[in-house]
Amino acid sequence: MDRREEFPGWHGTTIVGVRKGGKVVVAGDGQVSLGQTVIKGTARKVRRITPGGKPVLCGFAGSTADAFTLLERLEKKLEAAPGQLQRAAVELAKDWRTDKYLRNLEAMLIVSDGRDLFVVTGAGDVLEPEHDVAAIGSGGNYALAAARALYDQDLDAEAIARKAMAIAADICVYTNGNLTVETLDA
Repeated sequence: MDRREEFPGWHGTTIVGVRKGGKVVVAGDGQVSLGQTVIKGTARKVRRITPGGKPVLCGFAGSTADAFTLLERLEKKLEAAPGQLQRAAVELAKDWRTDKYLRNLEAMLIVSDGRDLFVVTGAGDVLEPEHDVAAIGSGGNYALAAARALYDQDLDAEAIARKAMAIAADICVYTNGNLTVETLDA
């Protein structure tokens, strides 16, 4: 049986990553919903990890326990390949797709070391956005469209991320305005 059938109403998260002006910002909302009920409104879905002392921003959508498992794996990959986010993300995606345990995990990640910005999926994808904006989760498409529309305005990366998240929160019932925002210099 598909695990999504066991929890058909599990939703909740919007994560956006914006790279502009020598900075990368990853922002995420705080809402976790089960069906039509908000279970928690202040979840922290954006984290800063520092394997080998070099910070990496990680935002996750999907099952929290699954996402934490993936973050731990990513941290180990980064410890094995310090300063090589792309290599670590590709290795994580390969493991995620082929490992019997990991391939059942239901989450997506946006990761950045300030220079690179990637979306990592369980399908084996490591995607670098074409327009310096990436978004995932229930309201991801709304945040992505808003951030891309705002990108050419006279706004910095953080302002774009915050406005995009506000727009997503106004449209998506599984997204709220309680943000966690992390920034890195390129």
